[in-house]
Amino acid sequence: MMNRLVLFGALWVCSTLAFAQGYPNRPITLVVPYPPGGTTDAMGRITAQRLQVALGQTVVVENRSGASGAIGSESVRRAPADGYTLLFNASIFLLGKNVQKATPYDPIADFTPLARVGQVPLLLLAHPSVTATTIPQLVTQLKANPKAFNFSNSAAGSAGHLATLEFNRLTGLHVPVITYRGSAGALNDLIGGQVQLMFDPVGVAVAQVRAGKLKAIAVTAAERAEAAPDVPTTAEAGLAELKFFSWYGVWGPRGLPADVVARLDQALSTLSQDEEMKKRVKGIGVTPLFENRQAFTAFVEADVKRNAALLSASGFLPE
Repeated sequence: MMNRLVLFGALWVCSTLAFAQGYPNRPITLVVPYPPGGTTDAMGRITAQRLQVALGQTVVVENRSGASGAIGSESVRRAPADGYTLLFNASIFLLGKNVQKATPYDPIADFTPLARVGQVPLLLLAHPSVTATTIPQLVTQLKANPKAFNFSNSAAGSAGHLATLEFNRLTGLHVPVITYRGSAGALNDLIGGQVQLMFDPVGVAVAQVRAGKLKAIAVTAAERAEAAPDVPTTAEAGLAELKFFSWYGVWGPRGLPADVVARLDQALSTLSQDEEMKKRVKGIGVTPLFENRQAFTAFVEADVKRNAALLSASGFLPE
């Protein structure tokens, strides 16, 4: 009996070591919970391609869209916690329960945060008919004729939605927010003049500004955006406290083994020195960055606390 226990213990130790040394020994699936073509998908594909180089193993992007990202995210939550199914998502993911009652998972408790790999500031956009060129001028116009203005919003809980709520809070205004099913519809109605204002990520909106279809009043960052160098920061435009980013990260299911987390952390950390990735990320208007699991976890906690408070203070109720 003792010999059997010793043999079993030896086999368990060997298999554990082999698992630690062998990961990854087969393709990894990186789930993007949105359709192909958007910024999150583009960032996910760039990350997958460069992570593949760092890990020496195939990383396949799988688009599982639907229910505002919940279907793909839920598939990762239900996946085995072995490191072979990961999630690539945008910052809106963290507010799932705060904006949709039917969200089947807890974004904090049900996932392992691995890394934050990019962020993009927002542009305060206006229809060309809006004459204001600074935020104080805009606030004056909003106060003088409040019924003439609305904000469009790509999705409840998006960075643009949160920036709009913060704009209203900081200025003491109550400009109505019209929520759409994605950026395309929101931007189209802004271009058409059905709405007058919107906060949207630089990478998506800057082309419309360059084409003269929209005007940009400010960028929600401490420094001017490389993709829109002519647009002043919110500090330059008159509202320094307004700083918001949409950002992108990698998660795994809850309970990933420590050795798998360590291997992924090591591989993901190399992306911060990956010049090819930096070039490609900047090419879609996103600022490359890297936060390891510890820093990312702390960032997530602070971000959720701030944004949940914003939603609550605005009277927003999950649908």
